[in-house]
Amino acid sequence: MSTSHSTTPPAPRRDPHSITQLGRTRVDEFFWMKDENWQQVLRDPKVLRDDIAEHLRAENAYADAVLHDTQDLQKTLLEEMIGRIPPDESSVPTPDGAWEYYTRFEKGAQHPLRARKPRGGGAEEVLLDVEARAKDFPYYALAAAGHSSDHRYYVFAEDVQGSEVYRIQVRDLETGALCAPPVESATGSFTLSPDSQWLFWIFRDDHGRPSRIYRRPLLGGDDVLVFEETDSGFFLSIGTSASRKWIIIERGDHDTNETLLIPAEHPERAPVIAAPLVRGERYTLTHWNDHFVVLTNRDGAVDFQLMITPDTATDREHWRSFVPYKIGHYVLEAAASEGYLAWAERCDGNINLYVVPHGVTGDVRAAATSIRMDEPAYDLTLLGFPEYKQSVLRYVYQSPTRPAHWYDYNVKTGERVLQKVRDVPSGHDPEHYETRRLFATASDGEQVPVTVLMKRGQALNGSAPLLLYGYGSYGISMDATFSVSAFSLVDRGWIYAIAHIRGGAEKGWSWFLNGRAEKKTNTFTDFIASAEHLVAQGYGQAGRIVAHGGSAGGLLMGAVANMAPELFAGIAAQVPFVDMLNTMSDVSLPLTPPEWPEWGNPLEDEVAYDRIASYSPYDNITAKAYPAVLAMGGLSDPRVTYWEPAKWIARLRDVASGGPFLCRINMDAGHGGSSGRYKRLEEVALVQAFAIWAVERSPHT
Repeated sequence: MSTSHSTTPPAPRRDPHSITQLGRTRVDEFFWMKDENWQQVLRDPKVLRDDIAEHLRAENAYADAVLHDTQDLQKTLLEEMIGRIPPDESSVPTPDGAWEYYTRFEKGAQHPLRARKPRGGGAEEVLLDVEARAKDFPYYALAAAGHSSDHRYYVFAEDVQGSEVYRIQVRDLETGALCAPPVESATGSFTLSPDSQWLFWIFRDDHGRPSRIYRRPLLGGDDVLVFEETDSGFFLSIGTSASRKWIIIERGDHDTNETLLIPAEHPERAPVIAAPLVRGERYTLTHWNDHFVVLTNRDGAVDFQLMITPDTATDREHWRSFVPYKIGHYVLEAAASEGYLAWAERCDGNINLYVVPHGVTGDVRAAATSIRMDEPAYDLTLLGFPEYKQSVLRYVYQSPTRPAHWYDYNVKTGERVLQKVRDVPSGHDPEHYETRRLFATASDGEQVPVTVLMKRGQALNGSAPLLLYGYGSYGISMDATFSVSAFSLVDRGWIYAIAHIRGGAEKGWSWFLNGRAEKKTNTFTDFIASAEHLVAQGYGQAGRIVAHGGSAGGLLMGAVANMAPELFAGIAAQVPFVDMLNTMSDVSLPLTPPEWPEWGNPLEDEVAYDRIASYSPYDNITAKAYPAVLAMGGLSDPRVTYWEPAKWIARLRDVASGGPFLCRINMDAGHGGSSGRYKRLEEVALVQAFAIWAVERSPHT
């Protein structure tokens, strides 16, 4: 495969911009790439300043030219991935009253139909044709969508530019018409009162933050302010309990939260605080008949515990132990039906589910029925009880070698029914592949889990190219799931690995706490240790590894590129959070104040400034050889703005050697990339083609 290209890389102007804060001065030559009217650009990308638009188009053209010889490979990879997706797939129906609700794709469609049928059989009724609504837009995404309790109305939130600013619509299912004025400038989160009379929605302000909750009559009318968030660092969410007894508001950040309650029988009442905010404490409420089950880290329960309290007495003084804190058992979530409670725990990297009946006493863990799998690495997803008054629990099992299996488990009778196995139309035999769970020793002695997917019988002599994926932030775990894209590499003799590094929560909440703020560099050194362990064990070879990550995982990519470039043939960074010091110092950006607990506040804290400055990828590029880098962004991305990858690549070219350094900005999308189940795979195929190209051109090949 040829590696030559006829174009030269863009050479954006250097316009030094001096920034002084806390007595420290830094110079940013590419500060001009941030459009001063970026908020307007998010809502209307066409208003992007001409010089910036011209530069981004030049970057795209250069990336296309360099990777021109991979175009056929990209098409082949895309076809393979699409071949693993059922063309007319349907979800497992969710029963509710006289109906069963589901989602299905028509053959070849990018977007689904939302539909229902009478319970027990009957004609399909289309609730929302998402494909039809999307056809007039280059980007279209649906967030929350659902029906009213009386089954008369269907409500949905749609984004047509990728900025995550949603419009909420109401459709009359009897007439098929939109029947209420749309809600504008909303987040994708809303809830309907169980009496089907009121719509509660969250306003997204000019900074892109959820700042107020409103209530309006479902069919239109005045918006009434329900709650206003005064802390710019807090997120907001709203929902209804499975019991349909409570409307629940949550506010908080990564460290602290508070819950407010509105009785569903009186949706016009003002919300009441369940338990007042205590800094450093988190709690989530699951309503269970006349009690709330409280998932909390109270009293030093680092990996969380379950407590219980009457729903008439929700303050902390009334909470009593239910499932006590147990070291190494990270309690993730709980779900309730009238007669049973289920919860999920992560232990040794894998998830187990537990179920107990209402009225259980004594040692709840010992009394629980457990659901677990006998595999070295797998994922269980607790979907909860589809109907509150029934005893059927739904969950999904999958592993890197086995596609998703949907099960309905009758917790009363013990009967387990397999409702669906994710079909792989092009064919898939799990026995042809192997999953392993390895442990890499970090620089401080911690054991870092690494999940490996490869062909069964793969020679472990360092000959196979390796793709190593990582994230490591916000306590988000990279679970061992089935990927329709990974097999395109594995079938070509690659080894695919996930490094479960600190900053995630794969080994519990302490795993997260030991990879954030003052301990953030553990995330980066864990990833490097994982790569070195894979090399030592024959799963890869230095210089033939491609590292891959996105968003905060893109921060990881930038950091390891600076710290250990010799390990990698290529770095693929999607929507990479690399201009970190500037972003965390800009209070106008949507996520800056909410993310100070994660990284520190460089505007007020000298220690935080110096710490972030020590690893911020954009600020630590040095004059040495780097591997090939592909940075991908979205013009209307409110989370990681387009100028972060653009500036990073410009400075890499300006300072470093090696490369090439490529920037690809999707001019019609935001943080999640292209919309549509097939369209989004084009970017996955580009990443994989880049990985193959980077390894083939490596001097170690």
